[in-house]
Amino acid sequence: MAREYSLERTRNIGIMAHIDAGKTTVTERILYYSGVNYKIGEVHEGAATMDWMVQEQERGITITSAATNCFWTPEQGSHKGISHRINIIDTPGHVDFTIEVERSLRVLDGAVAVFDGGNGVEPQSETVWRQADKYEVPRIAFINKMDKVGADFDMCVESIRERLGANPVAIHYPLGSEDTFRGVIDLVTLRAAVFDEETKGQRYEWQEVPGDLLPRCKELREKLLEACADSSDKVMEKFITGELDKVTEEEIHAAIRAGTLSFKMVPVLCGSAFKNKGVQLLLDSVVNYLPSPVDIKAVEGTLPDKKDKVVSRKASDDEPFAALAFKIMNDQFGNLTFFRVYSGTTKSGVSVLNSTRGKRERFGRILRMHANKREEIDVCYAGNIYAAVGLRDTRTGDTLCDEKHPIVLERMEFPDPVISIAIEPKTKVDLDKLGVSLQKLAYEDPSFRTFTNEDTGQTIIAGMGELHLEIIVDRLKREFKVDANVGKPEVAYRETIAKKATDVEGRFVRQSGGHGQFGHVRIDIEPAERGAGFLFENDIVGGIIPKEFIPSIEKGIRDAMGRGVLAGYPVVDIKVRLHFGSYHEVDSSGPAFEVAASMAFQDGAKRAGLVLLEPMMAVEVVSPENYLGDVIGDLNSRRGRILDMGQRANTRVIRAEVPLATMFGYATDVRSKTQGRATHSMQFSHYAPVPAAIQEEIVAKQRG
Repeated sequence: MAREYSLERTRNIGIMAHIDAGKTTVTERILYYSGVNYKIGEVHEGAATMDWMVQEQERGITITSAATNCFWTPEQGSHKGISHRINIIDTPGHVDFTIEVERSLRVLDGAVAVFDGGNGVEPQSETVWRQADKYEVPRIAFINKMDKVGADFDMCVESIRERLGANPVAIHYPLGSEDTFRGVIDLVTLRAAVFDEETKGQRYEWQEVPGDLLPRCKELREKLLEACADSSDKVMEKFITGELDKVTEEEIHAAIRAGTLSFKMVPVLCGSAFKNKGVQLLLDSVVNYLPSPVDIKAVEGTLPDKKDKVVSRKASDDEPFAALAFKIMNDQFGNLTFFRVYSGTTKSGVSVLNSTRGKRERFGRILRMHANKREEIDVCYAGNIYAAVGLRDTRTGDTLCDEKHPIVLERMEFPDPVISIAIEPKTKVDLDKLGVSLQKLAYEDPSFRTFTNEDTGQTIIAGMGELHLEIIVDRLKREFKVDANVGKPEVAYRETIAKKATDVEGRFVRQSGGHGQFGHVRIDIEPAERGAGFLFENDIVGGIIPKEFIPSIEKGIRDAMGRGVLAGYPVVDIKVRLHFGSYHEVDSSGPAFEVAASMAFQDGAKRAGLVLLEPMMAVEVVSPENYLGDVIGDLNSRRGRILDMGQRANTRVIRAEVPLATMFGYATDVRSKTQGRATHSMQFSHYAPVPAAIQEEIVAKQRG
């Protein structure tokens, strides 16, 4: 099957936002207006195409990223009249599922950031924006819900500037506001698009800009042209000579595109997806301003056997095949592996190399996904997103490539869980199924972990928040038919050290006739930067410890760190330097050095002063003014630290840093304190030391 759409006519985009900003509704309208769906699926009715999981339909939230594609021919701009393929990934907005956004942005070329017109930038908006910055994803902003009470376009634009550090440039302006919102003013052409109610916005007509809005629109258009001058020599020339009135529409569109791709500007559009206004113009902008696969730089990786040798792959069908697996999904048909093809082509039935694991994999079937529906295809091409059946050993973040031209692309990083609960199967039948079911869920979701508590024998599941684990337990019951009792949520504490300890000795000698055991090490141990994890330095010289035992020493330290020293929590953010030791030609072995290193580490950690770390949450509470004192007092009682207070429409916004340990059940408490009128959101921020008195309580409880 020949390629239908060239790379230049392909867009890979994500829709990202804070929860309830309306991104799934935006996606549903995109599918409707582009002709993929013949009717509109509404989130509040549980009928959204992209929210296909039962849990998503019941809760009205997106939990897992869903992939689809559509075709669009812009009616204006530099790509006017040319049909394009748009591959879309709709991502979750709830902080507990932020990993879904992370792995989607890793494989996308552009993004649409959706904002609530009444709230502007919200906490999860900041998180997904930082993730897009990390992967250098150009984006456009869509201010949604312009019909709602309190919607304020200018406030939203300013919040993007202040809180995201971006350069938002309005290319649209709302025609009316709140219940009088009728359409969108295009600042490039200075025309107003008025959307027809009877055809659900399918039809719209261009009108003159109303006189009362014209001065403001001209002012914003001038700012737009100034921003364009930074990205276009042609516009800059006319800007310098005072001939901005001679800048053509084509030059403006080209400058906006150049500014977007170079991160000099973020074009800001507006509309109301639910009221069917502005989405077609958003699609025009996706095609006109967001990059095609050939607009992004060549993807880089290393050779499997030479980690320091950097190689690259251009977006081209003629290059060797290279793809990244970014998501694994289990359904009734087995494992589905979602992957982005960066270069080359391949066919179903063909074997490729999983260069991350050094294993051959065979594409049983290649699929193009539309949410949970599938279309089987024969050939996959560069610059597109597909799913495959039949990959046995591939995990999220693995590279798939041509065996003769291997490359290992950069892996994804996944956050450690911050919350855990014990889970206990109700019956013997449930017990038999639990292990396999949890394994499948962990295989799908890299931010979910499961392990056995060595002291109690309990099965522990750990994740990014209460909702995350609630969904896991619900899926166990519905999909895997496993009934289980769950314990209370537990905080995922960490241990670290406060100061340096030098020349710490670990000696393991065992002689009981015959072959003995001997391992002897001396180490220095010191704190590392927060977030550094574990740094190991081997300073052994002269062969006083043979190099074949060094990995065993490192393993012994890692194992001891995993078990914890103070209260059984993993030890993090330390640097260990191995500088001396000795060995026995007959009795020394890897296991003996493992034990010696573990002994040295435990002794050194105690001497260095162990400190307990706890997860701190960034909390935002939006409350009416008259409840402000109660909200602040409650946060203070939870060991919270107020960072700042602001105003949003008729409400106050409190931002604080609060330990996760004190936030269980907060949603219920804050509702009761404010008669249900306050809302809140929270997300993991960082780990911080636990106050000494509370540390003593936690340690005593853990030691029983």
